[in-house]
Amino acid sequence: MTTLLTETAPVSETTVSATSEHIVLSVDAMGGDQGPATVVAGLAMFLASESDVSILLHGDRRTLDPLVARKGLSDRIDVRHAEDVVSMSDKPSQVMRHGKKTSMWSAVEAVRSGDASVCVSCGNTGALMAVSMIRLRKVDGVNRPAIACLWPSRNPGGFNVMLDVGADIRADQDDLLTYALMGASYARNGLGQKRPRIGLLNVGTEEHKGRAELKVAHEMIGDAAERGAYDYVGFVEGGDIPSERVDVIVTDGFTGNVALKTGEGTATLISDLLRQAFRKTPLSIFAALLAMGSLGRLRKRIDPRRVNGGVFLGLNGTVVKSHGSADATGVAAAVTLAFQLAQSGFSDKLAKRVAAAASLTQDSVQDQ
Repeated sequence: MTTLLTETAPVSETTVSATSEHIVLSVDAMGGDQGPATVVAGLAMFLASESDVSILLHGDRRTLDPLVARKGLSDRIDVRHAEDVVSMSDKPSQVMRHGKKTSMWSAVEAVRSGDASVCVSCGNTGALMAVSMIRLRKVDGVNRPAIACLWPSRNPGGFNVMLDVGADIRADQDDLLTYALMGASYARNGLGQKRPRIGLLNVGTEEHKGRAELKVAHEMIGDAAERGAYDYVGFVEGGDIPSERVDVIVTDGFTGNVALKTGEGTATLISDLLRQAFRKTPLSIFAALLAMGSLGRLRKRIDPRRVNGGVFLGLNGTVVKSHGSADATGVAAAVTLAFQLAQSGFSDKLAKRVAAAASLTQDSVQDQ
């Protein structure tokens, strides 16, 4: 059973626990690059280790029913037929006009109706965010939702949180404050951090550096630290993203997305270069055999599949975006994350954090 990570919060925040409840997750089977067979294989991996959970699987029933039956999961996966698919090339505006019969729309709708706790999709990110915003709506106090990702780090838990990584390329000081509180809530629920350390990404750690809105956000996030139940470490640089100095890195979506894609590409490059180096000569092959255990641990630490799953924050419902190219291991990781967040009552706690952010923002406006 996955370890439940609950949020330690101020006395004024009610703790929600769903450990005694049966969890239902909503999964879009049709949106990924690898096809529905990979999604079902990932669900089989996840369900093999979790008993108190079932899946609503959305897509073409003629394709999905045989795949589910072949895995022996017909009693735990309920297929909901959706005849259309959102492709990676579809524009969000097209999906909003003509996408009501797609598997993506159906998967998000299950969360809106209360049939499922969390939605998971490997599909088009822009379309998924657009559908999620329209069907789930933004939480009161959120101007721009954010996508949060887990980043391998030197911290004891092995990961840091970074947001935004692509929901919106813009973010003013109020948005960055909201991201800080949402990121803190995610770190408590997803990583078990009782009092997360927040850092604001900048071109340097000196207070005089950065854009005007970053300087204002720097003060606002620091002032909100005690009420938000986090520690603010100030400005951080790109080199701090995987460090043990911070638990949550706050930035705008443009910068965060570039950093994320650069990190994933670098991890793949390192893996490929190591593989080439250890295959170059008979001696290096022998050395690789001797170091096989250590290399396996390194590959696991930098494997992007282990941290597959960006969480949409700031909506009235939780949506997890899996990589479009995810294999079965990646799909299982995304669904596992969704299950942990559903268990912890994350959506309710996040709404309370955002309400706190809204009041803090209003206070800061009145003080000016």
